[in-house]
Amino acid sequence: MYSNSNVDLPKSLLKKIAVGLVAVVLVFVGMAFAIPWYHVWSQEMEGKAEFAKAEQNRKIKIEEAKANLEAEKLNAQAEIERAKGAAEAIRIENGSITPTYIQYLWVRQQSDLSDKTVIYVPTETNLPILESTRMLNQQLEAPLSGK
Repeated sequence: MYSNSNVDLPKSLLKKIAVGLVAVVLVFVGMAFAIPWYHVWSQEMEGKAEFAKAEQNRKIKIEEAKANLEAEKLNAQAEIERAKGAAEAIRIENGSITPTYIQYLWVRQQSDLSDKTVIYVPTETNLPILESTRMLNQQLEAPLSGK
């Protein structure tokens, strides 16, 4: 059988339970307002961070462009000075550049190359002999192939 017994709780305990329930309800209501506000604030901060990053990247590109411009100006100045030097050398020679001098300049230019295995032999037409061993190789291959 079912008995309906009244349990008497002390008033202080009932008060604590009521205060606890009110606190839980207030926390849920507060979170209902705080969470959307936090998302808006968080997105605003992300936007500010992205803007600051884009601004920094823009400044970096501007500085790189300035550095490239300065380098190009210096390269142009160096080219002008080189041309002045060449013009002065021609003036000193009284404009008489001989084929021998041109050959000398060509040989001097070849010494600046990093590949030191190339040997240039001057010919009448000033063309290098590129296939000087082709006939020798063909003669050596002929006995091997049986021709």
